[in-house]
This record gives sequence, structure tokens and C-alpha cells, in this order.
Amino acid sequence: MAKIRVTVWNEYRHERDEEKIAEVYPEGIHAQIAKAIGTEDFEVRTATLDEPEHGLTDEVLDNTDVLIWWGHMAHWEVSDEIAEKVKQKVYMGMGLICLHSAHYSKVFQKVVGTTGNLLWGMNKQEIVWNINPIHPIAKGIPTHFKLEAEEIYAEPFQIPEPDELVFMGWFETGYVFRSGCCWRRGYGKVFYFQPGHEEFPVYYNENVIQIIKNAIHWAAPADTGYVKQWGAPCIGGDFVPDEELEFFRK
Repeated sequence: MAKIRVTVWNEYRHERDEEKIAEVYPEGIHAQIAKAIGTEDFEVRTATLDEPEHGLTDEVLDNTDVLIWWGHMAHWEVSDEIAEKVKQKVYMGMGLICLHSAHYSKVFQKVVGTTGNLLWGMNKQEIVWNINPIHPIAKGIPTHFKLEAEEIYAEPFQIPEPDELVFMGWFETGYVFRSGCCWRRGYGKVFYFQPGHEEFPVYYNENVIQIIKNAIHWAAPADTGYVKQWGAPCIGGDFVPDEELEFFRK
């Protein structure tokens, strides 16, 4: 069975610019996620903002089944061209996992169709509740688990209604948040997962990593043959010739 090809993308700014963040993620958040998800089921590469084309060349995207995206302080430095390329790849079947502040990235906004605005506050203890235990992304996850400190994200979260809601976050101050949301866009699957503030070792937590692994399996494109042969139809309003319409009628 072929391994799922995963690209872990990260701005890689906090870890280089702030000593206290570097102490938590000395090789970068992307490197920690790549290391933690392992290579048993996945073929993993990383990419960062300051690489040419943000590390997301056509060759990289053409060989990515699932893209993991972490961003926070430099969303608007991502080029519109690269964000649009990612969007089109998702519509054609590539999976997308957006982590923590990636809700405000160009990629998330373009793919899901949202501002991503939310309430936020100081760091507090969070309990992540598994509210959809039969969902594939919830496999092996307990009814709830605790993060000793996490940046408060709180409702209202300005997103389209999720196709499926898997996790809810509850903070010790009483705020709640839809922390694990699924959408389908075109032929692609999208998962947003809220935990992952850069100041805390969230991506060392076994439940968080298991959720990301599960999400990779869930978001990986189905081998339908149709997408491989024809691509995603009508992206940008493509004209379909009569002979191809005959194919669809059969």
C-alpha cells in the first residue's frame, strides 16, 4: 500500500525570532509535526514561508496528497498566486489540514470561504471534548483530554457551517469553541483543528498528534480514477466539449 504524501507547511518565524518559542520548538513547528506523525504510513516533507515559492512549487504540490498548514504572524506575506494554487489543488482532491491560527490564512479563507474571525483571549487551560466519537478523525481519542495552557479561541467563529463537527474546546473561563471542523470543497476534504499555540508544547501531546494522523488518513484523496483522468471539472468555468459530455451520459 502506497504511503500518503504529506507536506507540513509552517511560517517558521516565531521559532527563529523569539528565544522562548525556539526553546519549545528548536527545529520549528513543522519539523516537530513531521517527526511526530512518523513515516510508517506517510511520506513527509516540510516547506516554509521564506523558501522560494514558499516551498510550494508545482512539483511539490503535484506530489502532495495532504497539506498541513500552520501560520500566525505573516499570513499576508503568502502570495495570492500560491494561495490560489493550493485552493485549486484542494478542489481537485488534495486534503488540507489547517492548524491553530491558520483559520486566518489566505489558504483557509480561499478554500473554505470565510473571514475566519473569532474571539480570542489570554492563555488558559483547555479541555478538548470528543463530541463525534464515531468519526474517523476521532478514532482512538478519549471522551476528552486536557491542555494545561492554550490561547483562548472562542465563539462566535465566523465560518461556514461545518459539514461535520468532531471536537469542541472548553476553556476554564467558560468560553467554548468549535475546535475540530470538517468541510468538503470540490473533491477535497478540509479539517480545521484549533490547538497549537506556539508558546506551548501542544504538538508533543499524544492525543493532538493522533488527531492529526487520523485527519491525514481522512483527508487523503480517494483513488477514484475520475479525478486523475479528468481533473476537477469546471474550475474557472471550463467549457466541456460534446464528446466529453457523452462520457458523462454513459
